[in-house]
Amino acid sequence: MISVGIIGGSGYTGKYLAQFCLNHPDIESVNVYGHSTAGRTLHKIFPELVNQFNDQPILDSANISFEHDVYFIALPHGEALNYVPALTEKNKVVIDLGGDYRLNDDEVYYEWYKINHTSPGLLQLKTYGLADYFGASFYKSNLIANPGCYPTATLLGLLPLTEKFADNIMSASTAAYSGTSGAGKSGKTDLSLSEMDGNVRAYNVNAHRHQPEIEQMLKQFGFNSPYSFTTHLLPVSTGIYATTTVFMYSEISKDKITEAYQDKYSGSSFVRLRDVPPNLRWVIGTNFCDVNVSVNKNVVVITSAIDNLIKGASGQAVQNMNKIFNLSESAGLLKGASNVSVY
Repeated sequence: MISVGIIGGSGYTGKYLAQFCLNHPDIESVNVYGHSTAGRTLHKIFPELVNQFNDQPILDSANISFEHDVYFIALPHGEALNYVPALTEKNKVVIDLGGDYRLNDDEVYYEWYKINHTSPGLLQLKTYGLADYFGASFYKSNLIANPGCYPTATLLGLLPLTEKFADNIMSASTAAYSGTSGAGKSGKTDLSLSEMDGNVRAYNVNAHRHQPEIEQMLKQFGFNSPYSFTTHLLPVSTGIYATTTVFMYSEISKDKITEAYQDKYSGSSFVRLRDVPPNLRWVIGTNFCDVNVSVNKNVVVITSAIDNLIKGASGQAVQNMNKIFNLSESAGLLKGASNVSVY
């Protein structure tokens, strides 16, 4: 049985982490650590969790115990740097849900985050935990950089095509859309209901921090073509929808592309290949990523949808933990029967 510490458990992703861990069949204990919320209880912070599990106090993150087997870190960018080195030195499994260890180069990290990385040596030692794409043998480190929400949706859609046909890709462009919860729990005027209701807008154009993360992974699979990534806000609270258009040098048959995706995801618990572009509502509240691939001569359009707080954060983090401990990949993440046919 596993003991878990959640550092930063009072935000949106922290709530889901607590839910998944407290209901996980292989986890025996969970402690939640916070800063401003220390001393309060989970039920006070998240009243919707009453009767789902017993209440417990939030402990002070200034006094982290080293007694746990796994530490999930759900903190703003830069703050995980204060905890990860000490935890990894004690050989703890650390799953960081922020961006501090996703990139491989500390100079690139500074360029995009404007923070001096204080443990750059760990960047080359971490495992990038795109859980549905890599098998258990890929996990060679106790430090897991949990992918961002946009990269998760985008890469799960684009990587199978890249891995098989990188030399034939002329260019690719992703237009991705997020619900407002992707900005976190703190209040911001431009994310308020009165600003976002009935509204859509692009933001951080040519300047989104997830772009180098996506490009880093694409290059590892041989992608060396022009790529653009543009993010938008949707008037919804939750969800990521990514549409990637790929221009190929020459035509590839639909059958060959379909085969590449089926080969990659046939054994996946959480990637569902769809015959039509997915609806966002199909994945909200789940750890699934729904993907559709459309081919027209030399143009491939890939659409993918996830819940940004679950598949794009807490759900994938628990999935990564399951893989590290050789547990069922879906443990704690699927409700009810998993093999049901509906006619």
